Amino acid sequence: MQKYKYTAVNLQKRKIRGVFIAKDEKDLALQLAKQSLFLVSAKPYSGGTPSAFFTLGTGKVSMNELTTFCRQFSIMLNTHIPILDCLDILKNQPYSSYFRNILAVVYEDVQSGMLLSEALDKHAKVFPNFFRSMINVGELSGKLDVVLTSLADYYETDSAMKRKIKSALSYPLMLAAMTLGIVVLMLTLVVPTFRETLTELGVEVTGLTAAVYAVSDFVLEWWQLILSVVIILGLIIFAISRTEFGGYAFDVLKLKLPIVKSIQINMITARFARGFALLLSSGMDLNEAMYATEIVIGNKYLTKRFHEATEAVRGGMSLTNAFESYKLFPPMMIQMITIGEKTNALDDVLTRSCNFFDTQVETSMNSLTNKIQPIMLLIMGGIIGVLFLAVYSPMISIMTGLEA
Repeated sequence: MQKYKYTAVNLQKRKIRGVFIAKDEKDLALQLAKQSLFLVSAKPYSGGTPSAFFTLGTGKVSMNELTTFCRQFSIMLNTHIPILDCLDILKNQPYSSYFRNILAVVYEDVQSGMLLSEALDKHAKVFPNFFRSMINVGELSGKLDVVLTSLADYYETDSAMKRKIKSALSYPLMLAAMTLGIVVLMLTLVVPTFRETLTELGVEVTGLTAAVYAVSDFVLEWWQLILSVVIILGLIIFAISRTEFGGYAFDVLKLKLPIVKSIQINMITARFARGFALLLSSGMDLNEAMYATEIVIGNKYLTKRFHEATEAVRGGMSLTNAFESYKLFPPMMIQMITIGEKTNALDDVLTRSCNFFDTQVETSMNSLTNKIQPIMLLIMGGIIGVLFLAVYSPMISIMTGLEA
């Protein structure tokens, strides 16, 4: 049997496009004729993932679009609109052109008889594993509308936390950029101007001023080389971070740096608790839920250890003992899991613990920014003070000499 993408006309001479499975084009025409449709053209259809290149897409669906999709989909399902009709409406919503193309393919696959989860699995590089696992759970449990609502809540909370982190880091980064900009401006414009003036006056330059002039000369002469080296180093670091080894090494580093470590651990813990609770409350088996949760950890080092803990649980170890053995989460989370296992309400306990660890992330971020900001201001003031002292000290010497 072959899947065909066809164009047909009905009795009112209106064009109808769709996807149909048939033995060949002759069989396709016969099957359509039974529905009072007359085949115009047809071609074999694989239903592959559309290319993102021509739509300026990234090959991924943004979290904002995915969240909106989940929210709209769940609302329509709650009003008892059939899944196929929901997809027909959603594929015409004002998403990015790339996402609309993906939804059009998903719609055609569901229309041809596929389950929604099967249609989404064909686009594994587009939709997150966690999202696809949850859709599958929703279909099996008959609670797809509930699962979609929970997914929308999950992605909204996760996105809000990421925005808070970016917002907290924006001020220190702005100070660093300002410092760099002032230094470049001083070395390339201000210092050379003052140097010409002092040379005309025949003032002898020594000490700090001479050192700053030397740095200024070096920057003016070799700025292209300096810029090239910075860009190349940036590209090398980026390329290394994209490799398996590099990504793993960077993730290990995140868990070793002071302050950053606590932010990472609390953020990962909150994400785990929210995702794991969502899977369990949707009816997924504990072992399957652990495998599905691996994708939301977001740290290669901890993901590896979490996988080892998952295998230990599968072998008969309790969840508490497994997490304690592999030192995955803070003691507070281990205690919450112990309570959840004893009361047989693990999903409820984990859901309640999410807010605590979200608060811990915010507290850690505030602590980090409160420590970084004064340090950045001191560095900024120190660098600018040294440059101004180097530039103006000869002028002050001249003025002092004139007064004498």
